[in-house]
Amino acid sequence: MGLTSVGSQDSERAVALVIRTLRHLSQEVGIPENLAELGVKREDFEALAANAMRDACGATNPFQPTKEEVIQMFEEAYTQTYS
Repeated sequence: MGLTSVGSQDSERAVALVIRTLRHLSQEVGIPENLAELGVKREDFEALAANAMRDACGATNPFQPTKEEVIQMFEEAYTQTYS
């Protein structure tokens, strides 16, 4: 990703470079920036959150969000952009 070695002084720069590179790759391959571009509707957040709470993979997640926190994550992902 453009770095051959990362010293302790350069870790923030390395993180920024990785994030910038992944965003660029996402744009190049056409990954939508947010849930709105995927066609998700805000009125579906409640049902999506309810389904997420029942997902078996959630049991092993070290962070156990509430349904309200899941809805908030959907809200934040709804209009986020790469920039």
